[in-house]
Amino acid sequence: MKALINIFFTTVFVLILAHLLPGIFVPNFMTALLVALVLGLLNMFVKPLLVLFTLPATIFTLGLFLLVINAVIILLCAELVPGFRVDGFWAALLFSVVLSLCQSLVSGMTKEEKRS
Repeated sequence: MKALINIFFTTVFVLILAHLLPGIFVPNFMTALLVALVLGLLNMFVKPLLVLFTLPATIFTLGLFLLVINAVIILLCAELVPGFRVDGFWAALLFSVVLSLCQSLVSGMTKEEKRS
């Protein structure tokens, strides 16, 4: 159930950010839903490999290189999802940072309390 809530909120955030940020284009809700699903899959399967391969750069930059990896994931998603367009690396970087912040806020609000 929590996964469905996260996908729904990610879809809504993708739609909102596409209207607010320059360089991001999402034509409709179904495309935003597909973007949310593909981003989830890419973050699950591709991102760990990228993090592993770029571990020295990530350590050297004290973790800031993870922002670059997030932007690359967004650009890869734009290549895979028809209708989703990102106009360049900087737009992808800004989109990934703002989307991550929004997802963190929702994750914090929907977090279930553990009972002892």
